[in-house]
Amino acid sequence: MFLPHPVLDSLTPEQTRVWEDTFAPEAGGQRRPAIEEGIWRRTQDRANAEQSGWTEDEWGRRRVVHYRLHYSLDRTQPMDRLVLEDLFLYVSWLAPTGEIAAHRRDLDQWLTDGRWKPTGDVGTWRRGDLRTTIVEHAIHPQDDRALRDTPQGFTSIDVTIHSEEYTLTRAARNLPWDVLAGGMRVKEERGTPTYADDLSGLLDHLPFVVEAGCGTSIEAGIPPLHWLHEVYRVTARTGNDLTQGYAFTLAPASDTLIREMLTDTIRKADDMVAMFRAVVLAEPTEAHHTLKTLHDAGHMTGPVATHNFDRLFARAGLEEAYMRRYDQRTPHMPFPADAKSVLVIGLHADRRNVQARARELGLKIFYLDTEGVTENGVHKAYPIEGAREGDVVVRCEAIPALRRLAHLLNMNT
Repeated sequence: MFLPHPVLDSLTPEQTRVWEDTFAPEAGGQRRPAIEEGIWRRTQDRANAEQSGWTEDEWGRRRVVHYRLHYSLDRTQPMDRLVLEDLFLYVSWLAPTGEIAAHRRDLDQWLTDGRWKPTGDVGTWRRGDLRTTIVEHAIHPQDDRALRDTPQGFTSIDVTIHSEEYTLTRAARNLPWDVLAGGMRVKEERGTPTYADDLSGLLDHLPFVVEAGCGTSIEAGIPPLHWLHEVYRVTARTGNDLTQGYAFTLAPASDTLIREMLTDTIRKADDMVAMFRAVVLAEPTEAHHTLKTLHDAGHMTGPVATHNFDRLFARAGLEEAYMRRYDQRTPHMPFPADAKSVLVIGLHADRRNVQARARELGLKIFYLDTEGVTENGVHKAYPIEGAREGDVVVRCEAIPALRRLAHLLNMNT
């Protein structure tokens, strides 16, 4: 594989302008919107037994995935290209020693099948502009660092695939392990919210602050975030009800991610960049523009607390307060003094405590959410996790519901 790797072969002048205004490194302030990053850590625990397969006799497995994709514009061609400039993928397994040994043999075969060549450095191979490093551990250094016990009969193996000369800071390398040390997220307890046909109740609690999940992004044609779980082989579906969750990928023998990367590298890289390609091609929808109109009229206040990296609210002219992060810290959310309520759009769980902090301030919570997703023609229930008594839920997509709200406020959108 050669880098830079094409993501979009030719950009229009307008797409170039959008990139420079919203994705280029200097456009995001402290945030770097040209970097796509993801972390998953999956462990066997009594609390997640259904998903992890935990039993009294089967426990201790772990899989950590960390990826970073750096994008940029390539201006060496007649037309600007969006390219993947640097790639970093790290997968760590903790499993019974026999399974790790078998996985090591699989890795050797996949390296051979993919025509990777030894570099001369121990445990390192090259293919084009990529390097693969494999390290086995009797006791993983990160477990030693965190004083975590290794189950008897278990060992670890780390596989890192990255572009040549790519390096991470120590803080970046430690990030997935710091997330792991933070423990499992405790799910919220759902109460008994009120259901309404529209957002007319919001008229008594103006102005409102918006917190947005991927609902508005899906309406713009961007895949839902759980689509990345399939790209990085994090989980497997267990049923048609998303409240049943997913079965974790926790056996090294089932690691198709690394097999795909080593044996069919270019095709897998195309899978990995597909989300960002969709993000760059997406346009703000009527929902984004309606919110901008409501904000300009004073009915909405403050920045949008967004969990999305698509920058669609910014492109619609709204300030964003970016909530998506991987450590256990709660991002700052500036609630304006005049705010009376929070409208949560297309967000399943209050992972960053925006709603919890709003409740502490006495703000009323409204949810705009279909409480389900349709995939391949099959509807799967996905109830809001932490809706409480006194909250209001409107089961509707964002565009028609916000259009109706604007009509109720006598606004032209």
